[in-house]
Amino acid sequence: MSLPSPGDDRYTVADFDFDLPPELIAQHPATERSASRLLDGTGAAAVDRIFRDLPGLLQPGDLLVFNDTQVVKARIFGEKASGGKLELLIERVLLPHEASDGSPNEVVGHLRVSKKPLPGGRLHLAGGLRQGGFDAVFLGRWPDAQGQLFRLRLEGPAGEDPYTLMERHGHVPLPPYITHADSADDARRYQTVFARVPGAVAAPTAALHFDDGVLAALDARGVRRANVTLHVGAGTFAPMKTERISDHVMHHERYVIPPETVQAIADCRARGGQVVAIGTTTVRTLESWARNGETQGDTNIFITPGFDFRVVDQLVTNFHLPKSTLMMLVSAFAGYEPVMALYRHAVAQRYRFFSYGDAMLLARRQG
Repeated sequence: MSLPSPGDDRYTVADFDFDLPPELIAQHPATERSASRLLDGTGAAAVDRIFRDLPGLLQPGDLLVFNDTQVVKARIFGEKASGGKLELLIERVLLPHEASDGSPNEVVGHLRVSKKPLPGGRLHLAGGLRQGGFDAVFLGRWPDAQGQLFRLRLEGPAGEDPYTLMERHGHVPLPPYITHADSADDARRYQTVFARVPGAVAAPTAALHFDDGVLAALDARGVRRANVTLHVGAGTFAPMKTERISDHVMHHERYVIPPETVQAIADCRARGGQVVAIGTTTVRTLESWARNGETQGDTNIFITPGFDFRVVDQLVTNFHLPKSTLMMLVSAFAGYEPVMALYRHAVAQRYRFFSYGDAMLLARRQG
């Protein structure tokens, strides 16, 4: 369902730019998940903390909502029948009712190749079916003839669905600003400790800082936990190509909010607790539900300054790319000037940025 933001015409994309020294872009995670730094931006002044301090900053009865999506090995290399090299990034495994033939083997994704194949063309992935990999038949663009994604039908050994094929032959889809090839360490660390539902091509990075010790401390503190699922798409890294915010079109992502999470939020409100979203993907999920009343579906909600938040009270989030839609979201949540000041502080104090970087804690701006 399309959910346009009310927007705020005072701002342009350029207003969300900031100077970031390249060496602050984290290329590898911290040695320990909870040893990352945490910038506490909930008070009048920024406070530098360690992530494992988080439980002590929350109150008994608060509710943390996590995104339990699981990153799949969605980047696959191969070649066309002509021998031309290609790279496929599978964005989504289509549900049977979305597939052209009702099968569970159709996917849509991004295709990097010198010349796009014609419909019916065969791609040989990870060596192709004859060499221990699998094949894909190119079906055209998606979701329509002008779509930016491509639809393919995967053909592997009998009984192997797209998720099995990706796990066996794919690579971790590290973000474009991480310059090294994926490794076994990335397969472990570019994944939350509670990842449960496969389907994301990017991690919900704020949740990467949680480990068993922090989760146990939250339980001991009396902080409750609940889950949503939003399968993060590659569009989260797409640069904005418009100058006016209102001209940008957001990508769609699939989400599910289970009934027990709906009840947990109601119970939290009843006892006077705070709803704390772990990551911007959780914010987008909860605020989509608050507007359309749907606990599952697709969302392309675009949250910019002027947005009226209805569910989330606090937010744990990583540091985002300049001029990105996520910079706009956190500025809408905590206020444009406070967020830009926190980013200046983070740069000055040499915080680590982006997916493998440090985190910050924000409170929703009042009024």
